[in-house]
Amino acid sequence: MAGLQGKTLLITGASRGIGLAIAKRAARDGANVAIIAKTQEPHPKLEGTVETAAAEVEALGGKALALSCDIRFEDQVERAVAATVEAFGGIDICVNNASALSLSPIGQTTMKRFDLMLGVNTRGTFLVTKSCLPHLRKAENPHVLVLSPPLDLKAQWFSGHLAYSISKYGMSMCVLGLADELKGDGIAVNALWPRTTIATAAIRNILGGEAVVRMSRTPDVVADAAHLVFQQPARSFSGNFLIDDTFLYDAGGVRDFSQYSIVPGAPLAPDFFVPADCPPPPGVEIANVSLENLKPPT
Repeated sequence: MAGLQGKTLLITGASRGIGLAIAKRAARDGANVAIIAKTQEPHPKLEGTVETAAAEVEALGGKALALSCDIRFEDQVERAVAATVEAFGGIDICVNNASALSLSPIGQTTMKRFDLMLGVNTRGTFLVTKSCLPHLRKAENPHVLVLSPPLDLKAQWFSGHLAYSISKYGMSMCVLGLADELKGDGIAVNALWPRTTIATAAIRNILGGEAVVRMSRTPDVVADAAHLVFQQPARSFSGNFLIDDTFLYDAGGVRDFSQYSIVPGAPLAPDFFVPADCPPPPGVEIANVSLENLKPPT
């Protein structure tokens, strides 16, 4: 398969975690990456800034553009897109990774927090994709990738964290609608979601700390799956709701997933939103636990 040499990716939430991993995987091919994130100054609980992420991309052979941007605001997004096009000549791939997370029941969810999650997750995905569209239409094999779950409408995925679930499913509804709306333009729109928890700052700070981290995978599993998505022909590969390891197994030929585990051989904590009818690949052991039970007391 062809790599991403010379391709330009605009990735939101790319200063750390999954977004940074996708950026670094593209950098190994010699891609151009626009790092879109809010973090400009170091944070005690959140590693990475737009500048440090850009430095990591360039160290791996890619070209990077560090852009501080709050994707809730149209003017900031438009400036970031314009700067990307000015620097690299266009946009081939739009990755909607940025996400706000709060797993609280309705009585403990402030409307400020509700608005933040809807603004970043659902509205941000819509806005960033819309802003990139004129440039994606000119690309040779344009892709929009959204880090959001399959649309499995079971009550268990909403109860106890309704605001977050609405915002994430809003991202997935963007995939569902835009894949059909943009098929005439030959722009692929797909969703990608991890089967397991991923060792990120959100896991450490919100979902049980180091105990859950040890049952998690590295962000590289999602980055490798994303990279495989970008190799697919845009006109025929669209509207898919992919689970990372299943896609890597079926389309990428990956058979050894231990390389992605924080503790190789340890049972893995399941992420939210993975449908029961999507079993893991052979040899992958998922722990019989619920993330609700792993959350630290508040």
